[in-house]
Amino acid sequence: MEIFHCFYFGVLLAFTCMVAAVLAVDPYSEALLSLKSELTDDDNSLDDWLVPPGGNTEEKVQACSWSGVKCDRNSTVVIALDLSMKNLGGELTGKQFGVFAELVDLNLSYNSFSGQLPVGIFNLTNLKSFDISRNNFSGQFPDGMSSLRNLVVLDAFSNSFSGPLPIEVSELEHLKVFNLAGSYFAGPIPSEYGSFKSLEFIHLAGNYLDGNIPPELGRLKTVTHMEIGYNSYEGGIPWQMGNMSELQYLDIAGANLSGPIPKQLSNLTKLESLFLFRNQLTGLVPWEFRQIVPLASLDLSDNHLSGPIPESFAELKNLKLLSLMYNEMNGTVPPGIGQLPSLETLLIWNNFFSGSLPQDLGKNLKLNWVDVSTNNFIGSIPPDICAGGLVKLILFSNNFTGSLSPSISNCSSLVRLRIEDNSFSGEIPLKFSHLPDITYVDLSRNKFTGGIPTDISQASRNLPPFHSCKSVSVIELSVNKLSGSFPRDVSNCQALGKIDLADNKLTGHIPEDLASLPALSILDLSRDNFSGPIPAKFGASSSLGNPKLCGAPLGPCSASITIFGSKGTRKLTWILLLCAAVVVLIVASAFGIFYIRRGSKGRWKMVSFSGLPRFTASDVLRSFSSSESVEAVPPESNSVCKAVPAESNSVCKAVLPTGITVSVKKIELEAKTMKKATEFMTRLGVARHKNLIRLLGILLQQATSLCLV
Repeated sequence: MEIFHCFYFGVLLAFTCMVAAVLAVDPYSEALLSLKSELTDDDNSLDDWLVPPGGNTEEKVQACSWSGVKCDRNSTVVIALDLSMKNLGGELTGKQFGVFAELVDLNLSYNSFSGQLPVGIFNLTNLKSFDISRNNFSGQFPDGMSSLRNLVVLDAFSNSFSGPLPIEVSELEHLKVFNLAGSYFAGPIPSEYGSFKSLEFIHLAGNYLDGNIPPELGRLKTVTHMEIGYNSYEGGIPWQMGNMSELQYLDIAGANLSGPIPKQLSNLTKLESLFLFRNQLTGLVPWEFRQIVPLASLDLSDNHLSGPIPESFAELKNLKLLSLMYNEMNGTVPPGIGQLPSLETLLIWNNFFSGSLPQDLGKNLKLNWVDVSTNNFIGSIPPDICAGGLVKLILFSNNFTGSLSPSISNCSSLVRLRIEDNSFSGEIPLKFSHLPDITYVDLSRNKFTGGIPTDISQASRNLPPFHSCKSVSVIELSVNKLSGSFPRDVSNCQALGKIDLADNKLTGHIPEDLASLPALSILDLSRDNFSGPIPAKFGASSSLGNPKLCGAPLGPCSASITIFGSKGTRKLTWILLLCAAVVVLIVASAFGIFYIRRGSKGRWKMVSFSGLPRFTASDVLRSFSSSESVEAVPPESNSVCKAVPAESNSVCKAVLPTGITVSVKKIELEAKTMKKATEFMTRLGVARHKNLIRLLGILLQQATSLCLV
């Protein structure tokens, strides 16, 4: 009996110790351990979330020493939880959040959480900052947000939410930052959003929003930053938005807006950036914009605006970016534009502007990008256009005349120079030794002529020397009146991919060194006066239009060609003409088949995965080529990764409409492998693993190429 009592007492003591150990784990630590059990943590980011054997014998919260957990000074209350960028995943139940009554900061951003947003979060009534951006939360935004009455920051950027925008958010009187961009929210912007009391930042871009922009937004007198573009609204810009007296940044680009630009926007006298590009706006650019003195960036491109550039823009002394490209504007560029002291970028291409460019353009010492191509400009290049370190000068398809200013030759900062399709004349003064960063030069379709350069070391050359052209990729000099011989030092141009010297008066031999250029894929020397043998490695690629060329694969260079006699020569001529006709017929047929197929298969198709905001394939392609679009990249061009060779492992970059930068990789495939590759990429798109880069979507075109986004 005594033995039984001892055994019973031992069991009771052990059970008591176990209960004591469990009770020793504080409620905060216990709730966090429960939360951890719901998560996938491939990187073991939460491996220090452990309770030591025997439990916690102190009054302090054990979790206060865990990563991502912040407590008060006494380590008795958890006040902040930061699990951002820990590669966590899973679906949250939210049942643990009821314990954290004093939590003021909850950050779950940059992870892979999915499923519905747990309503238990709305029990955190003391929460001031709530960040769930860059996850995969989906479904409708749950009701209950109004209970977070102390909330200051709500950031849910780049998720997969759908359904209407939450209306009750407007009841949060202390809310300053409100970001629901980059999801799938649909329907109109609630008119209640005009009742925010303290809001400073609102970002709703890149959703499925439609309907009219509510004029009630004009009541937001505390907002300094508004982005609501990349949606599909109806109607125009409410004039009441001119009442947002504190606004500094307004972006409603790519939003299907129509009608005129309200002149009342000129009342936004604190505005620094205005982006209304890629809409259907019509009418004149308001001259009243001169009142917006702080304005630094103005982009109204890709609309249907008409009329001239207001002369009053000369008063915008802080203007750095002026983009009016792709409109229907006309008239001359006001002289005052050339005197703007802060102007860095002038993009007015593809309009109907005429007259001369302001002769002061460039004197401000800050101008670095000018694109006025595809207009009706005349006159010469402003003499000081490169004074501030010009990087890109794009003037093609105008009526410019005169000689190419020597100042361009000394513009050491130039990266791109495109002046083709004009009427420039005289000798070409360019010296690549003075242009160390140049990568693209197109001087074709002008009236440049030859002559002996003043520098005797360049005697007999009418083309620029190639001493320092390691970065040059394209040289276009076709359709001019250039004479002289081909520079021998072209072998220094190791990056050259295209040389076009067609339709000139060049003479002499074709340099053997051309065949050694590793990147050269296009060489056009047609319709010149070259003579002598063709370099053996070129085959027949340079023979067109140069009848004096000889050597394999053409006729021999010796006098033995006369064995045919005059009749034999005529026979050979007829044979060559017949062959040429057959070749033309075959090429024409091939192009016909190509364009017929392209009509049905040439379009890019996007397959997006969870987490990718609503963008079309053309948005991605255009975003990728935005840096090139100012140089008139043909809109039909589908070569999103054209700068990357097919065999290259390089990755292109694309900036999506909401400002997100993504990586783009082009993969060339055979038709027979396209289906399997697409299925494999689709599986990757839904996979989540620490060693896998998150795949947002794929772009497909025909059966030969696939781009990853």
